[in-house]
Amino acid sequence: MQKAIGILTSGGDAPGMNAAVRAVTRAAISRGYKVIGVQRGYNGLLDGETLELDERSVSNIIQRGGTVLYTARCDEFKEKEYQQKAVEKCIEMGVEGVVVMGGDGTFKGAAALSAGGIRCIGIPATIDNDIVCTEYTIGFDTAMNTAVEMIDKLRDTAQSHDKCSVVEVMGRNAGWLALNVGLAVGATGIVVPEIKFDINALAAKMKRIQQGRKQHFIIVFAEGCGNSSEFAAKLTELTGIETRDTVLGHVQRGGNPTVRDRNIASEMGYYAVELIDSGKSNRVVGLKNGSVFDVDIYEGLAMTKPFDERLYRIANEIAF
Repeated sequence: MQKAIGILTSGGDAPGMNAAVRAVTRAAISRGYKVIGVQRGYNGLLDGETLELDERSVSNIIQRGGTVLYTARCDEFKEKEYQQKAVEKCIEMGVEGVVVMGGDGTFKGAAALSAGGIRCIGIPATIDNDIVCTEYTIGFDTAMNTAVEMIDKLRDTAQSHDKCSVVEVMGRNAGWLALNVGLAVGATGIVVPEIKFDINALAAKMKRIQQGRKQHFIIVFAEGCGNSSEFAAKLTELTGIETRDTVLGHVQRGGNPTVRDRNIASEMGYYAVELIDSGKSNRVVGLKNGSVFDVDIYEGLAMTKPFDERLYRIANEIAF
């Protein structure tokens, strides 16, 4: 039987996933592997939702957002019974290794498959950039650019009406997206989970800025910090400036991936196949100092990722 590699995407979708699927498929085929695309993440693996991928089936997807393999979350996969079932499915299909794309939960599933004898490599793909073992995750750059584009449009309205816009961006419990977007749009304030925020100090800052004849404001608010609507209402109360919240929501996950996301996804996908082909397993691919590397999944999940407080300080000091 021809040796085979499986590919699945799990958890939230991220722009660039398709570029990685394309890279894995073509790199694997060039090494003599049959490639099995698993649809709808670990659910699809358990249910046998698969299709064979070839060079042509991944044509014209590098520029597309979302994931052509579809994605889903699978709570069942936390249980050993279902993990063993997935291992058996892989053996039944002749799959020697699986490349999985997603976040921490996805990688825990990959570790379970590895423990069952299926070589697994994880690729970090989430717009939140909250995977601790890598400085960059696929989808992050596209999400930042999407958020910046939306906020630039909101600024036109805020400026026309002398208002303040509190813009909630995604990121779960991490503030990486909010920090970088806030810096890029020149936000007067950036609210992130990693740093204690003083709304009274922000209100005082806005009043000082008003004296310099600026009457409109943008505040970037990370979703992990609570209720942005309540925050906006409190800001109105403290400043007297009409403040409204806007939740950008899942629009940040969509759209064509940027050059950075396409290229990093391609490089990580290719590298993942190299690892499987060399007999490696239970590894996560990451980016460190601009170079692709790999680390043991358990070791990677135990790492810490310090928040960039210097960048946060810069963003706040130059915002007026």
